Amino acid sequence: METIKSYLDNMFSGLPKTARVLDLKNNILFNMEEKYHELKRQGKSENEAIGIVISEFGNIEELVTELGINLDSQMNDQPVVTREEVETYLSVKKTMGKLIGFGVFLCILGAAMLILLSSLLEGINHISEAAADAPGIIILLVLVTIAVGIFIYSGMSFERYQYMEKGVQLPGNLEAELKQRYDQYNPVFYAHLIIGVCMAILSPISLFVTSIFGDRMEDYGVVILLILVACSVYLFISSGTVRESYSRLLKLGDYSEVEQKKNEDKVIGAVAAIVWPLAVVIFLISGFVYNLWHIGWIVFPITGILFGMFSAAYSIITGKNQ
Repeated sequence: METIKSYLDNMFSGLPKTARVLDLKNNILFNMEEKYHELKRQGKSENEAIGIVISEFGNIEELVTELGINLDSQMNDQPVVTREEVETYLSVKKTMGKLIGFGVFLCILGAAMLILLSSLLEGINHISEAAADAPGIIILLVLVTIAVGIFIYSGMSFERYQYMEKGVQLPGNLEAELKQRYDQYNPVFYAHLIIGVCMAILSPISLFVTSIFGDRMEDYGVVILLILVACSVYLFISSGTVRESYSRLLKLGDYSEVEQKKNEDKVIGAVAAIVWPLAVVIFLISGFVYNLWHIGWIVFPITGILFGMFSAAYSIITGKNQ
């Protein structure tokens, strides 16, 4: 039976992956399987049954002509790619996701270092507020600069593989293998998603815990919160990029040709609708509950920077700016 499926996959590997073609393939596979079982019941050996079934399959060109499929025009729009191209694309996307996730992590870490160093140096006598903030600001700018360099490098590295995200045709056997690998990766993705969400939700606990030890310790709670959020964002981006690469190649869900652009805009809009109200809530809680008005304002520039980086990173990852 696997021989028949492989034969059929190879015969249809050069055809466009339209609903009409897939329905035809499924119908033919069903008929071939029925014929195979009938021959087996007649006493034919497996090899004999397979040979007869394949010989009665017919000419693929005749079937294409009956369907009215214009192979030349459709295949020019979506070229057939090799296994090597697909594997290279997946590898580059995985590395790209890790780099972008690490870059965003560095930016959030820079904000945490600014708060941490400012809090430490303000406790030293004869140091002005500007002098206390200077080291943290320098480190923040250095880390953001490194992150921007990482973003640019990852985008340039991926540039030559952008054609893979404009729509390609996969050989039948490879498509089935990628679908299996996609299904195997889903548990890993959901595990990272759950861990990241839990870390983000539980991160404000650090504010309550550190407040127990006095007002001066509250700044350290903010630092811990930002580091936990940074780890969450890294998990979201790195694991999400891998899953997205499989979805694009297989044209699944939000990455179908019709829905792709519409859903990209929806994602960024949905994130904006959540992030900015959350920033306001954090600012008000830190001010009214912990009296951190002097430093709570930093949540807004940090949110702006992070949301801008997320939008840019998401556009790069999904290939929106092709």
